[in-house]
Amino acid sequence: MKKPSDNPADPFKKALAEATKVLADDSELTVTYTMDPSGLSGDTMRLPQVSRRMSKEEVLIARGTADALALRHKFHNEATFQRYAPPGQMAFDIYNALESARCEAAGARYMPGTAGNIDAKIGNEALRRGYDGISRREDAPLAQAMGYYLREKATGRTMPDAAENILDLWRDFIDGQTQDTFEDLDSLLEDQQGFARLARRVIEELGYGDQLGDDPDQTDPEEDQSAETDEQEEEPDSQGEEQDQDDENEASAEDTQEQQQDMQEASVSSDDMADEEFSEEVELPQDEADVEPPQPAPVSDADPNYQVFTSAHDEEIMAEELAEPAELERLRAYLDQQLEPLKGAVSRLANKLQRRLQAQQNRSWEFDLEEGILDAGRLARVVANPTTPLSFKVEKDTEFRDTVVTLLLDNSGSMRGRPISIAAICADVLARTLERCSVKVEVLGFTTRAWKGGLSREEWLAAGRPQQPGRLNDLRHIVYKSADAPMRRTRANLGLMMKEGLLKENIDGEALEWAHRRISARPEARKILMVISDGAPVDDSTLSVNPANYLEKHLRDVIAMVEKRRQVELLAIGIGHDVTRYYNRAVTITDAEQLAGAMTEQLASLFDSDPRARARVMGMRRAS
Repeated sequence: MKKPSDNPADPFKKALAEATKVLADDSELTVTYTMDPSGLSGDTMRLPQVSRRMSKEEVLIARGTADALALRHKFHNEATFQRYAPPGQMAFDIYNALESARCEAAGARYMPGTAGNIDAKIGNEALRRGYDGISRREDAPLAQAMGYYLREKATGRTMPDAAENILDLWRDFIDGQTQDTFEDLDSLLEDQQGFARLARRVIEELGYGDQLGDDPDQTDPEEDQSAETDEQEEEPDSQGEEQDQDDENEASAEDTQEQQQDMQEASVSSDDMADEEFSEEVELPQDEADVEPPQPAPVSDADPNYQVFTSAHDEEIMAEELAEPAELERLRAYLDQQLEPLKGAVSRLANKLQRRLQAQQNRSWEFDLEEGILDAGRLARVVANPTTPLSFKVEKDTEFRDTVVTLLLDNSGSMRGRPISIAAICADVLARTLERCSVKVEVLGFTTRAWKGGLSREEWLAAGRPQQPGRLNDLRHIVYKSADAPMRRTRANLGLMMKEGLLKENIDGEALEWAHRRISARPEARKILMVISDGAPVDDSTLSVNPANYLEKHLRDVIAMVEKRRQVELLAIGIGHDVTRYYNRAVTITDAEQLAGAMTEQLASLFDSDPRARARVMGMRRAS
């Protein structure tokens, strides 16, 4: 017999999954709960994870997300959506927001309860994105406002406060531009093709008509009919409403065919004339057809032979996007509890590092001034010539050479427990210490989105398992703190490392190359990159179908590239594993609690090794 689950959230998750399948009208739909961003991928729906505590907020968000995605699955036809989708980014964002609002409003007609659930989802997303604090229209996303506007028009429901704030900033503008465009909205909610035409008209009225591209209704009428046929097969309930639309399309198709025939005749005649006058030039493309197209750019600058099966599912994401603000605060509080036993030792090390850094500040003098401290070194000139005016000097402080430090933390599953807690604590203390010394710090993390391949592996299996596909997992690169963000605003982000389910597998080479690109683009004169890891790169999915040293070789190649270019000073700390076989400048510690001291000493010695800093320190000693 199957052992019953001891997770109190499991019955709710199972009931929600079944209800979602019914709502989506798809019994084959697969519903999963994950900390990855929610969404639909084919017949798989990803919903927010529900913890054992099952707080009211978690339940409402999960239900609202499930309802919104189920309604989109039921009322949305992807072929029709893509047919009318504009190519411009802003126009597409508005078009997509309007389509989501249409599906939700159409569902609310038959199931009014879904509207309340989706309100909770919208309110939570708006708060998480900080919409409640926006006071200028320029800072408010127009696409989101249009989605809220349409939903309010279609359902008559007031938006949650944070969303209402965004809508209010744009309401007058939208009303003034769209005027009576939404008069027939009710009749179009379940007619996706008619609604798509309406959405394109709205986009043009809002001033983004240049991003719409070609009119899809002016293309081949056979394609138009096939798109409508697909929609009718997937949405049989709306066949009666679309019959009138088909008649209109057939009437306009004759005109379109006549126009196309005229254009084809004109094209043929011009081609005949060109054959006589430019016969030699016409032969050139046939010769050039044998020339191979240019090779795509390599995935890695360090190793052009390194391959990635697909990067479509990789993500570079801010830490605050992977958890709600309340959860980040809770995780940060838990991290602070872990810090208590180490507080004294870590503070002493931080103060030691701060003293060593501040001692390297460059003190200089301004000479030949009319006031200040008398310059004794120039008194001889006054004695030799009494008419020479006295010379004064003023001491000034200038910060030592501009420096930025990147901490790249291994977020793999093997770091779970004490190692990741110590790494997060040390990153926090080091960032605050360096910030006090006017050194900017960036904190990054790297892992994968899934165990054993994720969506990349699924695509590889569907493609027939081609040989040696290269990296075969979905990367997740996390920005806990950007270099320009103050620590007081991002301190809660480091608590994300305590989140259950975050730590998965590690592909160090691509993570190091990513961190190197970020820091290389910084304007500071000196750049330091510190890697904290507990061993070699490991990804079961990739290593099972590639050579056993595939990821390790790429890591070595990336390290060699970084050290050869000399734009960035690279050092590493290994926790429990020897990383000196990869990095020239590295130290290995056997206990995670030694990490604070190792980080401090490594950075301090690195600053001491700066020739300019060393010269300044020696100059100060001689002066004293």
